[in-house]
Amino acid sequence: MSTQFRWCVCAIALSACTATRNEALAGASLGSSLEPRVAVASVGSEEQGGVEAADLSLWHDPAFRRQFTASYLAETEIEPTVTLPERDVMQNVMQRLATDKVDEAIALLQKSLNPASSAVFDFTLANLYFQREQLEPAARSYEAAVEKHPKFRRAWKNLALIHVRRGAFEPAAQALTKVLELGGSDAITFGLLGFAHSNLEQHLAAESAYRMACLLDPATKDWQMGLARSLFKQRRYADAAALCDDMLAGDPQRADLWLLQANAFIGLGQPQRAAQNFEVVDRLGGATAESLESLGDIYVNEELFDLAVAAYGRALEKRPEARPLRALRAAKVMTARGALDDVRALIARIEVVAGATLDPADRKDLLKLRARIAVAEGGSEEEARVLEEIVALDPLDGEALILLGQHAGRIGDHGRAVLYFERAAGLEAFEADAKVRHAQLLVGLGRYAEALPLLRRAQELQPRENIQQYLAKIERVAQTR
Repeated sequence: MSTQFRWCVCAIALSACTATRNEALAGASLGSSLEPRVAVASVGSEEQGGVEAADLSLWHDPAFRRQFTASYLAETEIEPTVTLPERDVMQNVMQRLATDKVDEAIALLQKSLNPASSAVFDFTLANLYFQREQLEPAARSYEAAVEKHPKFRRAWKNLALIHVRRGAFEPAAQALTKVLELGGSDAITFGLLGFAHSNLEQHLAAESAYRMACLLDPATKDWQMGLARSLFKQRRYADAAALCDDMLAGDPQRADLWLLQANAFIGLGQPQRAAQNFEVVDRLGGATAESLESLGDIYVNEELFDLAVAAYGRALEKRPEARPLRALRAAKVMTARGALDDVRALIARIEVVAGATLDPADRKDLLKLRARIAVAEGGSEEEARVLEEIVALDPLDGEALILLGQHAGRIGDHGRAVLYFERAAGLEAFEADAKVRHAQLLVGLGRYAEALPLLRRAQELQPRENIQQYLAKIERVAQTR
């Protein structure tokens, strides 16, 4: 037992449990760490900075530990009383604690408990359980204390802490609100109330609580970060980004701040600034697969395809067992934009990093990408055979049927090309694209009038401006024939 704790115990014994002290918050001296998850939930959850209880640095703050120790001492104006016999019991309990005989103290309290006994007994026993990380019995004892004495503020406060530690945020918010009603308006109470409201998706209430915590304790970063997250969750991206700027000025090595601000920039429609932040996060060692995929998406949209390939490659290395869905989607976009060399590089990276664990559907997508590249470059019999294998495995793969049709058209086998396009058009999801490809084949053969119904049907199914312009052009040509 620490010297400080021993001193407090002795002071209680001498004052017979009636001394008034500052309120306390339990937990940091309790010894165990909590396992968190911070999310920016996507602009996802994990990107913008959702946070779990263990991420709060206050649990390990020496001042917080001193506050828990002080919670053994009474606040006379809102405290339960003890009778003279109960005072004698408490003196015996504190003497045992002063000599590190904690088990004996617990046994003595348990023996003395009954429905008529003072709430001080339940509270002291709860504190001892809490210090030992025995959260369930601690919560039961705090609940017994507030049931006996509903205005027992210290008991409400420590009960709230247990709820926070266990992730029970609704009862935590209720208990913390009770603490405020009883006059316990300190920074930690407001901060944890903001944390509870945030986890309940009550972001306006969380903002209000966090602002009060920041007002009372502007030095604690937990509350500032909580405020920034609550602003982000309310889609007040400019405010969130500005607050991150203020915090980064004092602590530029915090990757979570750069990450949160990056997602705020995305919300503001400033992808280039977001990309700069994601790169900083990566250099600070705080990048996740999600943040690197977001960086790759930005580079694809900006047509910086070589940088996109590098970003997706780093994302794959962070999470090689996961399906490379965003990298594959980007490869398809890059193929459509003609960045074939970059697509080859990305395919090679996917196969090197995740090839051994690729899902069959993802492997098929890679084969189709290779075939698409071959078709774009004039086609090859080898790639056509790959596509035929895909269709043999999945006759309803409309994309492969369309690629086979394009390949057949390029090598002059128009009858087979039409057959493939018609098969693809029989699949609802691919009908519009198949009819456009079929129409393009007919236009190439000078059969403009036959192409027009196909293009009109494609526009009915999926109106697109570029196809409408193409249709108008073919109509003009057909009228001159």
